[in-house]
Amino acid sequence: MRNGSPLYRQIANQMKEEITTERWTKGETIPTEAKLSELFNASRVTIRQAIKLLVQEGLLYKIQGSGTYVSENKFEHNIYSLKGFTEEMHALNKTTKNKILTFSIIEPDERIQTILGLGVEEKVFFVRRQRWVENTPLVVEDTYLPLKLFPDLSYKTMEGSKYDYIEREKGMKIKESFQEVIPLLPDREIQSLLQLTEAIPIIKVQLFSHLMDDTTFEYTEIYFKSDEYKFTIVASRHS
Repeated sequence: MRNGSPLYRQIANQMKEEITTERWTKGETIPTEAKLSELFNASRVTIRQAIKLLVQEGLLYKIQGSGTYVSENKFEHNIYSLKGFTEEMHALNKTTKNKILTFSIIEPDERIQTILGLGVEEKVFFVRRQRWVENTPLVVEDTYLPLKLFPDLSYKTMEGSKYDYIEREKGMKIKESFQEVIPLLPDREIQSLLQLTEAIPIIKVQLFSHLMDDTTFEYTEIYFKSDEYKFTIVASRHS
């Protein structure tokens, strides 16, 4: 290897060549750290630095407990991650925009009342957002938030990250989310909002989020443009 740049960068450049020439196939795992260490005659620490650099550049992605994969030029949504859309896209250095289509206080139906554990007369914010990356709408998101928890929620807040608002401004700690993934054909409105020329199958995620005291603070239905997204699920088995 030539001198002049750190070894891990030189290795990263050689790994890039494996990707661009498609010797490493998109969507497939790359060789293990041990094999790469032997291949490039470098320590595992150096190999990890090279992999980290390519992950930051979006050429590779990691699935905990599974391995490191060559990116497929699709945005990734890990259903075991508590990252919101804005956080996921900013991690990829992508410019995002949230277009608010509906921002209102409503009396929820019985289903939403039950999900959020609300009394009969309690109200919720209903917010529909069209979420863009650069010039492409990737997601339509319908969110229900209890008015009693977030009385100061604003239109401007929802143009940004609601999780930042909840954790940083409200000082609430988010514990977990439960997500149900449902493939479906979109109705005409969702198809139009995602700028789909035909009713191709999309992915709907029903998201139930809880605070540390197990209060359900959010119910959201998210419609993903499936030709731009891939979903990762990590499963573990313990004896």
